[in-house]
Amino acid sequence: MFAQELELAFESVEESGSFDSVINLLDVDWIEQSLFATDKVSIRRRRLPAQQAVWLVILMGLMRNQSIKEVCGSMDLALQSAGTNTWSHVAPSVLTDCRKRLGEAPMAYLFKTSSVAWGEQALSRQDALGLHILAVDGTVFRCQDSPENADTFGFISKTIKPYPQLRMVGLMSTSTRMLLGVAFDGCDVGEISLAQRLLMDIPDNSLTLFDRCYFSAELLLSWQQFGCNSHWLTPVKSGLRYEVIDRYSDNDLLIEMPISPQARAKNPTLPDTWRARLVTYQHPKGEIKGFITSLLDKEKYPMEQLLSVYWQRWEIEESFGELKQTQLQSHVTLRSRFPEGVKQELWGALLAYNLIRLEMVSIAEDAEVEPTRISFTAAISLIDTQLRVLAVLPDGNLPKKLQRMREDIKHFILPKKRKHRTFPRSVLHVPCRYPLRYKR
Repeated sequence: MFAQELELAFESVEESGSFDSVINLLDVDWIEQSLFATDKVSIRRRRLPAQQAVWLVILMGLMRNQSIKEVCGSMDLALQSAGTNTWSHVAPSVLTDCRKRLGEAPMAYLFKTSSVAWGEQALSRQDALGLHILAVDGTVFRCQDSPENADTFGFISKTIKPYPQLRMVGLMSTSTRMLLGVAFDGCDVGEISLAQRLLMDIPDNSLTLFDRCYFSAELLLSWQQFGCNSHWLTPVKSGLRYEVIDRYSDNDLLIEMPISPQARAKNPTLPDTWRARLVTYQHPKGEIKGFITSLLDKEKYPMEQLLSVYWQRWEIEESFGELKQTQLQSHVTLRSRFPEGVKQELWGALLAYNLIRLEMVSIAEDAEVEPTRISFTAAISLIDTQLRVLAVLPDGNLPKKLQRMREDIKHFILPKKRKHRTFPRSVLHVPCRYPLRYKR
């Protein structure tokens, strides 16, 4: 299939068939700005300058089935030899050295710059509440078992230590599944602490959906203060202490909750109490009995809509699965053996992920469907083909045949999701493979 597409790529190009590659979505000026801002721009003429090293890291996160040397070779990233028309092979040591010179900071800066620039596409539509629906959740990545990674990232389990692990928390738009912000650190840093690093990434007029493990007065009160009209919603935890201030209905209450002395000792600016709105189901949905939220206006935000909006939070869990299983091809152990390289590699994978999602938004607009109904697997195959053919074509234009590939991806539109699950979500029980001997 790929060989046929390569043959089509070399056919004559009609004037009406020019097609901008997804590679053009990442502005060259952003790369230059990120290098200058972090003092990583190449002053000397190198075999692999910093600008191309940035693309190498991004393509590493996209072409997971290839080695770093194969990625560099297939994309023709090395500079032409001075005074000649020949290209020579790049030694693996050159790739390692260029990544170390680049470091993590330019990739983090570039991710932030691009996520701000793509914010309008990421927040493509508002919910029935008149707000952009976002979600926050965490995941972990394995690192190579090196002493440097073990010291920096640590281990989740204190007794069993197979691999060092990195914890990441992301802020995502549920309508497009594009990442608006991420924060990651060693596994000893909790998800609430990482979520607090995302405060500057909160867009205006938004509602962020949290899992119950993020219930923290400091986090949720801070979330309201950043951005204009930014709100939150999270399930009710068992044993919640509160006092009813106003009763809108039997299942819709305005409550006041105390803040623990321990929390106020860590942050003296916290008040003694804080208020929120409590909405509950008449018939609980499994373990979820209701939600508390900062949306206090019962006329503008009806209880029925608040009870149904939370289920959009599963979009971020599905997107993490696509990132790990499809894009990284289930190789959740990152390649780098040094900590800064691990962070650099993860930033590159996240940039590649947003590039894929941005292409899916464009395809969805052409097909007049929601972006979440475009197949992630089909989109990543299209982009991979674009980048491979771009390496052998002049001027960055693809033939008309490849433009048809983008049109053909509309055949991979996924069916609409069911609004209500037949069975509640539950953890799959995996039986033990070996018999157990019990004491009688």
